[in-house]
Amino acid sequence: MFQHIMVPVDLGHTDKLETALRAAADLAGHYGARVTYVGVTSGQPSSVAHTPQEFAAKLAKFAAVQAEVNGVAEVASHAVTAHDPAVELDRKLEDAVHEIGADLVVMGSHIPRTFDLGSHGGRIATHTDVSVMLVRA
Repeated sequence: MFQHIMVPVDLGHTDKLETALRAAADLAGHYGARVTYVGVTSGQPSSVAHTPQEFAAKLAKFAAVQAEVNGVAEVASHAVTAHDPAVELDRKLEDAVHEIGADLVVMGSHIPRTFDLGSHGGRIATHTDVSVMLVRA
């Protein structure tokens, strides 16, 4: 059913993604799908990486570790640079869905505490033509 799963990853908060990462790995194993971990970074130094190249290397290492820890046969990473990730995150993730050819997005979520903040998963679901699975921690 699914051939390519995209998993958005915030390398600064990987500890909060464990449930979503396991769900994506389980689905990949069930369907024989490949998994691409997508991260969005700034061109400016951050607490995660000093350069986009360093961010891409860390994301690739994260993907390799996920393959080993969760038993995913085929993984890749896709680093995206944005001028202002806080503002451009949704659009960059939407673009990545089509750039990598994903047919399912599995992403971590949290229980909404306010109603004035938009949902990244909801935005991807309404602005792309692929299935989106939100996984609560």
